[in-house]
Amino acid sequence: MDTMYDVIVVGAGHAGSEAAAAAANMGSRVLLITMDMTKIGQMSCNPAMGGIAKGQIVREIDALGGYSGIVTDASMIQYRLLNRSKGPAMWSPRAQNDRMVFASKWRELLENIYNIDFWQDAVTALELKNGVVHGVRTKMGIVFDSKTVVLTTGTFENGLIHIGNVKLKGGRISESRSEGLSAQLKEAGFEVGRMKTGTPARLDGRSIDFENMQEQKGDEGGGAFSFMAEHNVDNKRSCFITHTSEEVHAILREGFQESPMFNGTINSIGPRYCPSIEDKVVTFADKDKHQLFIEPEGLNTYEYYVNGFSSSLPWEIQYKALQKVKGLENVRIFRPGYAIEYDYYSPTQLHYSLETKFIKNLFFAGQINGTTGYEEAAAQGIMAGINAHLTVHTEGTTFTLGRNESYIGVLIDDLINKGVDEPYRMFTSRAEYRTLLSQDNADERLTLKSYGLGLAGSDRKDKLDKKMALRTEFKNIVINQSIAPDEINGLLEMKGTSPIKQKVKLKDILARPQINIFDFLPMVEPLQRAFQETKLHRDALQSAEIEIKYSGYKEREKLTADKMQRLEGIKIRDSIDYNAIHSLSTEAKQKLSKIQPETIGQASRISGVNPSDINILLIYHGR
Repeated sequence: MDTMYDVIVVGAGHAGSEAAAAAANMGSRVLLITMDMTKIGQMSCNPAMGGIAKGQIVREIDALGGYSGIVTDASMIQYRLLNRSKGPAMWSPRAQNDRMVFASKWRELLENIYNIDFWQDAVTALELKNGVVHGVRTKMGIVFDSKTVVLTTGTFENGLIHIGNVKLKGGRISESRSEGLSAQLKEAGFEVGRMKTGTPARLDGRSIDFENMQEQKGDEGGGAFSFMAEHNVDNKRSCFITHTSEEVHAILREGFQESPMFNGTINSIGPRYCPSIEDKVVTFADKDKHQLFIEPEGLNTYEYYVNGFSSSLPWEIQYKALQKVKGLENVRIFRPGYAIEYDYYSPTQLHYSLETKFIKNLFFAGQINGTTGYEEAAAQGIMAGINAHLTVHTEGTTFTLGRNESYIGVLIDDLINKGVDEPYRMFTSRAEYRTLLSQDNADERLTLKSYGLGLAGSDRKDKLDKKMALRTEFKNIVINQSIAPDEINGLLEMKGTSPIKQKVKLKDILARPQINIFDFLPMVEPLQRAFQETKLHRDALQSAEIEIKYSGYKEREKLTADKMQRLEGIKIRDSIDYNAIHSLSTEAKQKLSKIQPETIGQASRISGVNPSDINILLIYHGR
């Protein structure tokens, strides 16, 4: 077996899988090292992809030629489009997945990429020389040489599991942890910290009384994440909603003295937006109940996930409390919830390419950068994989995305410029240009960029071209076609909006919030002729509606983005001594010296650097 590679990816979770696939599909020879070949693409926590802003990220990964959307569709058992009552910038697709099918599909796809080799082992050290990485050393003592290395160790680096007073060394329950890398990187000058995440108990569905819960069905007609999907995936399973109660909370409080969250055992930071149930009971003491989602783990298992009940309390307390939840009175559990602490590296130590500043040709992606979530990890993975390949084959070239181009750009920009003081999770509110970044147009924004790199294939480009041509045809019909009162008034009255008295353009009717473009299909003959019942046609018609309804908002936001983009074109001189620029604030000197921004635009987004500091930098650069 040849031990020399272009790219070595350490870890085969969501970040590692996307990194390996991207680099290999672009032409690099890749070695993917994982501790367990049966856990490739494992869903460590809930069996779901997407959600608020996360669904947009999955669509962006897919548009770039990544696999997360394809794997999601192949394993989907329920689809929902969240935030339908709001504007399209807020619409966020979410899928419930079969956990086992998800992992097996990832492995199948990766094994069918010729350029990827696999090795089951743990990496204990990097091979370094003069500040450059040259490979890795494994627990078996084998050295693999490589021109670049992508680290995606997730929660495994020095992972420590907590269940009440019980502490177990591991990266996931019943899985050993990784050791060695953190100590080596700390010695190399990296800032290493600890973070925490958690997961709930898994339930035996045969013991759940679903009749006493609220059923939550998927969207009618199902859905799909990948732009390459030919049809929507049908819903196969429902989720269910129930609630905790004061009685449940009282039982949970009985275990607080043994809770590692409250007795000082855990000092690391957990995700604020996905708190444990004991956190909720304390933080929201005025609430007499909290919502729980009972989610199926797959089609061929009785295992269920209790979304909203993450816990590190003693297992007996968890079990006793769950039995007081409506519908879970006779529940049996497969395993208790737990918290896990792990090492991460401050992301301010990275370039936009996700290459580290301290060690050349070394890239970080995923939870080790302080993020939480499969989607955030996968996004970093595909970007790291692309840039690792470019480092090897086109030295000096990097691929980055701006905040006005993608949620992936927002994610990486936030990490590098602001750092993290808690596990970072993406929200639509983090994107100031979110009107431009809706989930339906990720292919328009990113596929041509990826095609230019050689990652997205011609099949993706051809499908995008067809969609755009269809959208233009649909738009022209709606913009130019008029409709008479006797043709449309029945629909308008049914929809609760005022009738018309004379012929008007379809676009004027479409401007009404009660009306959508699909309402026109039965009555507008040119639309009927152009439209076919395919996913491509439905996507194109929906896109035409969004363009017509929201073009004004998008144009205004684009103008704002273009103005801010000018600052991205002003490069900062290398090796500036910020401490010597006396007019800068003390905080600005410290932050600029630490992060070393590459452009004025990047400097303007660093927390603690204010507008007057930016003006001083502009003057310093002769502006």
